[in-house]
Amino acid sequence: MKLVTFLNKEKESRIGWLVADAIVDMQLASPALPTDMLTFIDHHEQYFEIIKALGEVEPHYSLSEVKLLAPLPNPRSFRDYIGFEMHMQNASRSFGHKIGPAWYDMPIFYFTNHQSIYGPEDDIQRPAKETKLDIELEMACIIGKKGKDLKASEARPYIFGYTIFNDWTARAIQKVEMEIPLGPHKGKDFANAIGPCIVTSDEMEQYRIPFDETVFTDPISIPKVAGDRLNVRMTSRINGQTVCDGNYKTVYYNFEQMIERASENNVTLMPGDILGSGTLGWGSLIENTFSVHRPLEPGDVVELEIEGIGILRNRVV
Repeated sequence: MKLVTFLNKEKESRIGWLVADAIVDMQLASPALPTDMLTFIDHHEQYFEIIKALGEVEPHYSLSEVKLLAPLPNPRSFRDYIGFEMHMQNASRSFGHKIGPAWYDMPIFYFTNHQSIYGPEDDIQRPAKETKLDIELEMACIIGKKGKDLKASEARPYIFGYTIFNDWTARAIQKVEMEIPLGPHKGKDFANAIGPCIVTSDEMEQYRIPFDETVFTDPISIPKVAGDRLNVRMTSRINGQTVCDGNYKTVYYNFEQMIERASENNVTLMPGDILGSGTLGWGSLIENTFSVHRPLEPGDVVELEIEGIGILRNRVV
């Protein structure tokens, strides 16, 4: 099921699910269903039972009649990982750094701004005086139930669903900040775009493949933990020009490993928490030192596409 948050004709925020190019409004389908995604995720097991009992529901709106919003406008927290070694290699080289050995021992994340959430077709404002605005092509998973001290082997049922994530980055600001070893801050603070929908975890299982070490060819290394991967194509375009075309299956750390790391030391993951995969190799412009495409400027249109999820489109202003 592909779940969305949208503004209806009366400009009221509602949630629903996609049926081809149309939307079922949950509240109109049944008054027992909620109007916001966080409430739905909190109690999704009982709400899915209500939806199942409804049977086939005729859509209430075409996509052209509504405005899609970020599917989860108010996540409880937002951790973003660096899961792809190719990106780690490229970005480190561009910044004149070396990959720390610890990266190969554990998934590394930082907390990004969960209050700065944008959705499909939203305008993204370039930060003042920023000269190297960049994108980052990522997938994200949404946590569906509480859990702490989880092992990767038991983590999959805690994933509610998946969405596309554009980790917009102000590289000029970031470069100065990263000279202080405290991790990213204002260079990552201004915009996190997700959407266009949340695909429930059961629907994405059709893309799951067993671990295949032949995927990890030079210069990236074979991961130490042989976990399953999702075999989904990930692409990015700027003004219609393809700038990255890859696959999630090349990730070094999968979401289950990320959940294990996030929930360590008695930390409780909550429904509505988001975990970003990290940027796909070559999924940001800094990795080519902006040689594939210049830094983003007002008027540029960015499209991120992930197989099975859809297209997340935003315009720079």
